[in-house]
Amino acid sequence: MIELRSDTFTVPDATMRHAIAEAAVGDDVYGEDPTVRALERRAAALTGHQAAVFTPSGTMANLCSVMAQADRGRAVIVGDRSDLYLFEAGGPSVLGGTVLRPVPNLPDGTLDPRRLTEELTVDRQDPQFALPALLCVENTHNMAGGVPLDLGYLKHLRDLSGEHGIRLHLDGARVFNAAVALGVPVGEITSLADSAQFCLSKGLGAPVGSLLVGSAEVIERAQRIRKMLGGGMRQAGLLAAAGLIALDDVEQRLRRDHEHAAIFAELLMASDALELRGGAPRTNIVFFRAAGVESQTSFLRHCADGGVRLLELEAGWVRAVFHGGVSGADARRAAHVIRTAAERLPR
Repeated sequence: MIELRSDTFTVPDATMRHAIAEAAVGDDVYGEDPTVRALERRAAALTGHQAAVFTPSGTMANLCSVMAQADRGRAVIVGDRSDLYLFEAGGPSVLGGTVLRPVPNLPDGTLDPRRLTEELTVDRQDPQFALPALLCVENTHNMAGGVPLDLGYLKHLRDLSGEHGIRLHLDGARVFNAAVALGVPVGEITSLADSAQFCLSKGLGAPVGSLLVGSAEVIERAQRIRKMLGGGMRQAGLLAAAGLIALDDVEQRLRRDHEHAAIFAELLMASDALELRGGAPRTNIVFFRAAGVESQTSFLRHCADGGVRLLELEAGWVRAVFHGGVSGADARRAAHVIRTAAERLPR
């Protein structure tokens, strides 16, 4: 079975399993796990931040960042197609007491400038409004097809946030993919934000975990919030050891995933029975659909019968995500199965 539903389906290889087995561990809640400390130091250095905290998931890392930087009753500005707004169970509102203020995401993953300005320039003298405290941006942007945000745009958001006295958080679940696509060190992206998170358990291939990076003050607050949320892990060095391996040879591995996505997309584009969204992929994500059909359910079932698992992430559009568990041969075979399934569908 070729698994393309998400890059979270990667499994540890032999090197990673050996690192897990041999990891030096301690109680991380007491700050005594040496492997966790090593991972956090490495994450901070790579991203250009003072400190880092290891969390079980990207959802918790984002929530810790919001709660550490936005007081209850304050507004958090997010993209209306962002993961934080759509897929994280409303945690910032339910648990953090903040008001999520959605701004439309444009097709390239950027935020609608007019609506963003409206949210930033709310009348601060009017007690009826929740005042903004934090702007969150996603890079790469999943629902926009894994597009990386340009550095110039991120610098604009950094300056804009500063002008309005709020902080900028980067949901960089796949920020290493963005760095490879843009040809820059990851720190050139992440250092533009006040805080950032990245997932070890997606394209980087670790089984569990995400890192939140930021100033020493923000991370100290986030550590307390992580404990409050139930994210204080004990001998977490077993997981952190996998994370350290996941940060090795990142560019080579992710570039290969991008190449496989490009091969796959090119083969799909050759069929009139399929439609791609956004053209050729820039990273490891491809959105497409069987053309001329109302529901993709039958199409997905035919693909699964042929050995390819896909996800209909939003109505009518299917997502394929490439990762270390998918070879070039897999990409070509998956494209053949998908084309065959699409061409056989009744229209």
